[in-house]
Amino acid sequence: MNGLLISAPSSGTGKTTVMLGLLRALSEDGLTVQPFKSGPDYIDPAFHHAACGRPSFNLDGWAMGPNLWQAITARAKGADLCVAEGSMGLFDGVATRGQQGFGSSAETAQAMGWPVVLVLDVGGQAQSAAATALGFRTYLPDLPFAGVILNRVASPRHERLVRLGMERAGLPVLGVLPRRGDLTLPERHLGLIQAVEHPDLAAAIADYASFLREHVDLQAIRAAARGVSLPDRPPALPHPPAQRIAIARDAAFSFTYPHLLEGWQAAGAEILPFSPLSDEAPNPSADLVWLPGGYPELYAGQLAAAEAFRKGLRTHAETRPVHGECGGYMAMGEALIDKSGTRHRMAGLLGLVTSYETRKFHLGYRRAVLHAPLPGFAPGAALRGHEFHYSTILDQPDPALAEVRDADGNLVAETGSHRGHVSGTFFHLITQEENA
Repeated sequence: MNGLLISAPSSGTGKTTVMLGLLRALSEDGLTVQPFKSGPDYIDPAFHHAACGRPSFNLDGWAMGPNLWQAITARAKGADLCVAEGSMGLFDGVATRGQQGFGSSAETAQAMGWPVVLVLDVGGQAQSAAATALGFRTYLPDLPFAGVILNRVASPRHERLVRLGMERAGLPVLGVLPRRGDLTLPERHLGLIQAVEHPDLAAAIADYASFLREHVDLQAIRAAARGVSLPDRPPALPHPPAQRIAIARDAAFSFTYPHLLEGWQAAGAEILPFSPLSDEAPNPSADLVWLPGGYPELYAGQLAAAEAFRKGLRTHAETRPVHGECGGYMAMGEALIDKSGTRHRMAGLLGLVTSYETRKFHLGYRRAVLHAPLPGFAPGAALRGHEFHYSTILDQPDPALAEVRDADGNLVAETGSHRGHVSGTFFHLITQEENA
């Protein structure tokens, strides 16, 4: 299971564009490339899929136990090479150890035996960049390390000076990317825009691939790949919460972890997508309606006017379960107030009222012990997930769905809620604890 992990000292250094260009260039060279994302990010995997044609899966050392980890890495079967993208900086994680670790990209590299390719923004420095790279190389001495890709190099002289530092530090330079102002992906408050929203993603990825092919030693990248062996009989992915699942899927609702959908379908569940933004009701034959997270605050007016969607949702909830995560939870509430202060009517399945008028940052891992059933899970089940949004709860009158704590064990107010067949959480489900 040979592979590499693309990481960096911090966010914003260009590792995502390097990742996409590398996936496309290696695929163009005839390799079957399996992408992964280290950490809980649910936006990047869709870009990975677009770049190489294979679904990308998250690997998470805090949230995932060994069975789920092995089930996910088994998705690489048949691939020639694995390429994983890190989150934030290489060693960034949480303070309290989870089931496997602290959730850092370095842990993913160590667990899989994948050497790290460090993308280093060398703007504003020369030989000093080597000190940064050397610090990352030696911080964990047993961390496999392939070398560095120098990004945002200003001139041939700049490149020569930076290379002198790297040679002195004994660090292989795998590529040198000249400074280029358009080598970025559009962003908004949760990071990158969604892949489905990019105005010309295919052309952008093709451009990244050409740029990397010109300035990166792809043969050296391939030669540096290493890895551990796949288990002969890996465990199964998580089972579906129902047989026929109607799932909202459009620009307002798209944040679902790929390993969940893959597991549901592998176990024989039928996925029935529908678009609330197109005023589509969920399939009336569905056993469960699932509203993923996304950006309902950007489309609150459309959702408020989507009468067929709301009517279908309410009809389903009379007899069968409806569950929403984060943005989906907000859309199931009584109202959503956008950043301008305009109040929009939502589905009214729960009494939740949320507001974006005054943004409040909520970010981090979540451990939830259920007070009431959630589709696929009984009361008392311990779940692991991740929360990332800027909304504020103004009213949450329904009973709490769970006791929810952050990665350090502190209680959080975002408990989710339930009413009848309806449930909702602010965290995005990753898995049930394997020791629960």
